[in-house]
Amino acid sequence: MFQVFEIVFPIFGIVLLGYFYARRFGPDMASANRLNLEIFTPALIFSVLSSEGFELTRYGELAVAAMLVVLGSGLVAWPVTRLLGYSPKTFLPPMMFNNSGNMGLPLALFAFGEAALPAAMILFLVENTLHFTVGNAMLTGHVNPLKLIRMPMLAATLAGLLVAVFQVRVPGPLHEAIDLLGQVAIPLMLFALGVRMTGVGLVDWRIGVAGAVLCPLSGLLIAGLLVMVMPLNSTQAAQLLVFAALPPAVLNFMLAERYGIEPRKVAAVVLLGNMASLLVLPAVLFYVL
Repeated sequence: MFQVFEIVFPIFGIVLLGYFYARRFGPDMASANRLNLEIFTPALIFSVLSSEGFELTRYGELAVAAMLVVLGSGLVAWPVTRLLGYSPKTFLPPMMFNNSGNMGLPLALFAFGEAALPAAMILFLVENTLHFTVGNAMLTGHVNPLKLIRMPMLAATLAGLLVAVFQVRVPGPLHEAIDLLGQVAIPLMLFALGVRMTGVGLVDWRIGVAGAVLCPLSGLLIAGLLVMVMPLNSTQAAQLLVFAALPPAVLNFMLAERYGIEPRKVAAVVLLGNMASLLVLPAVLFYVL
């Protein structure tokens, strides 16, 4: 149990630091978040994908499993959404698209070590790509391919995959510089998550409670089935279960606010889901470790 505490404390500690710092000083994180989206996170993605130890063929089954967890969670949550009388546009995206970046990447790093970071990156990339394609289509009814192509994270992904597939050797000093930039991404993600949490509320707490329960349950149901039938190694199976238990991404609230899709209700789902992860994630980690 102490091992689980050692894993989750740095993560939630930095999130709480960001939260209380924001409550006290109200920092404007717009520029920092933009830098993280356009420089630091793309650098982290490229650094991991272009590293000498990364073999793309090892993660094909994991990528498919991640896609099935995301989409399957939506299928499981759909009848519950209708039963409870919630709008699918409001309730389904937070059930499907989890915090695979802000929380998933550091959690994999602390729980499974640096060797597990490539697999965590695959999970993050699959979830993030689905969020900006399927998720965006769910909210707006369309997807803009040109906008996707211009995203720095997607460009870094494509560049990193090309390097991995064609086994291009990135010059050492250049790779070290990119790696240093990438090391900024994870702590900044966690701090920014804490800051962002000050902007969401609990006005619609009932839908928040429903989401906090259904989000990890639907994900773990799908992941549990996949672990039994897919040829994943033990570490990948453990990472998939942790991935499935992650809380809703804060991006769900940001997109709901942008498109005017009941942002207060989505805020409650995101906030309570992340609060519930204080109990859910240690329990899942205790099971898989």
